[in-house]
Amino acid sequence: MEPNDVTEPAPAASDPGNSELPGGRARPKTDKSEQTRALILETAMRLFKERGYDKTTMRAIAAEAGVSVGNAYYYFESKEFLIQGFYDLMTYEHAADARARMAGHTDFADRLEIALTSWVDCAAQYHTFASQFFRTAADPNSSLSPFSNESHPARATAVELFREVLTGSDLSTKLDAELAELLPDLLWLQLMVVVLYWVFDRTPDTERTREFVRRSTPMAARVLALSRYRVFRPIVRDAKGLIQDFILPTIGRTTKS
Repeated sequence: MEPNDVTEPAPAASDPGNSELPGGRARPKTDKSEQTRALILETAMRLFKERGYDKTTMRAIAAEAGVSVGNAYYYFESKEFLIQGFYDLMTYEHAADARARMAGHTDFADRLEIALTSWVDCAAQYHTFASQFFRTAADPNSSLSPFSNESHPARATAVELFREVLTGSDLSTKLDAELAELLPDLLWLQLMVVVLYWVFDRTPDTERTREFVRRSTPMAARVLALSRYRVFRPIVRDAKGLIQDFILPTIGRTTKS
């Protein structure tokens, strides 16, 4: 809860019959409620850019959006849970943009670079306050972490995008089947590395992040291409074991009930 809201309990929900999405997000049941939720989130993002995350309160967001404070808390349990809404919004925008850009491209390295660059472009408008988001999301025990169970819906959408990066490429039929099954999760983890670098990148237009993407994607493609040769299969099997035993178990796989 933000400092200005510490002594202000969240007002009672105006529609207690609605269920919730993970992370304190109300599940809209009508077009109107979905529009209200989207308006609150859009308003919050604008105020975060104008005033900064720390200086923006839920009361201010509600006032700017023209809704009651109770409605704002109904859709988002606290200001922090707007981060979860941000994940949802960014994931949807990124997936749609990346799919459009990848159309007609079959080279795996090209498709991967397009998908990662698309994220950087879609996130550009939020860069000024991204580091404030990161402070909350970086806590491994937080439900707002991108690795948490509560973040599974947005993460699943992103992983599916990276599955399409692979399946639409010329590399898809050349990989070991088990490695191909694990790869979308690993590519999502590569995106998380890009995101972390991007958060702290202060170069104009985050050019260092873009250069990191340009240089790392051909390298990843070459490593994966080599994995299909017999001489590398023992190494591939060992790598798969490490991934399955130590990396994937740290990622929340489902939504908590």
